[in-house]
Amino acid sequence: MTKLFCIVFAFFCFSNGIAQMKSKMSFQAEISNRNTDSIFIRNRQNGKLLKTIAINKEGIFKDTLSIAEGIYMLYDGKEYAKIFIKNGFDLKLKIDAQKFDESMVFSGKGAVENNYMVQSSLLDAKYDYTSLLASDQETFKRVVDDKKKSSFARLENKNLDLNFQALQKKDIESSILGLTSYYNQVLDNNKLNGSVSPSFDYDNYKGGKTKLEDFKGKYVYLDIWATWCGPCIAEVPFLKKAEELYRNKNIVFISISIDKLKDLDKWKTMVNKKELGGVQLFADNDWNSDFIKAYGIKSIPRFILIDPNGKVVKADAARPSSPKFNEEIGAFLN
Repeated sequence: MTKLFCIVFAFFCFSNGIAQMKSKMSFQAEISNRNTDSIFIRNRQNGKLLKTIAINKEGIFKDTLSIAEGIYMLYDGKEYAKIFIKNGFDLKLKIDAQKFDESMVFSGKGAVENNYMVQSSLLDAKYDYTSLLASDQETFKRVVDDKKKSSFARLENKNLDLNFQALQKKDIESSILGLTSYYNQVLDNNKLNGSVSPSFDYDNYKGGKTKLEDFKGKYVYLDIWATWCGPCIAEVPFLKKAEELYRNKNIVFISISIDKLKDLDKWKTMVNKKELGGVQLFADNDWNSDFIKAYGIKSIPRFILIDPNGKVVKADAARPSSPKFNEEIGAFLN
């Protein structure tokens, strides 16, 4: 399952469990084209590992779970999905890891709730958030209200566990709250377009310091990322293709890591291991760096396009993976 953003809003944390009493339930999974020989169940609020299930001689992951009732994350390598755990469930899962969400089918006691989450994730993946975030405020409010109503209607029309329904309603509310906050951030970003960009002066992977002013006369495409951000890493292959495509054009690609200072070596290792191109910089105070705060960045990855005169073209530019990327960047370079 791929997420669009690593959103940092502490008050949007999802609730994991209804109660602290541990549930006992049997669980087994048959995974074709599996990524690893062990699958993991983690707390979705803090990522804490709660259970490791190793594959048995029959090629099946099977175990008894003793975890508080609630919704957790099930991992197979880098792929993951939500799982609802409840006392007395006898849950079976079949999945093709190469297709993951699209192939995921639960059976047995507890299947109704878990298949509901699978279908919800598939529906959400098809939702056109890009168009929604580009809409005017009246349209945004109307569409979001309709989305909330339809989500609640889907939930109430199913024969679902009442505790599960309560958790899902909290998730829907949190999702709408996060989406609205992000939309407001987009509106604020648009106000920056056409203004002189804030500057930076950050440590360069190759040594010394690098300032925005060092690239006056060139377009600058900024990538704000971190080593822990999955969606950021997913953009790397697309960013490399962009760097190659526009190699002889009047543009420079700069990646700014907002990792914490304690992870400086981790950043250097990743830059080297993944052979990251362009200009690689390390922000001086992670999320609290002046440049990051000036752009109101609360989620990553974030991309910014600046013109040769140092003015903001797009404070929230298209991602390298976006179909709109070449259209947006190419308009200034071709």
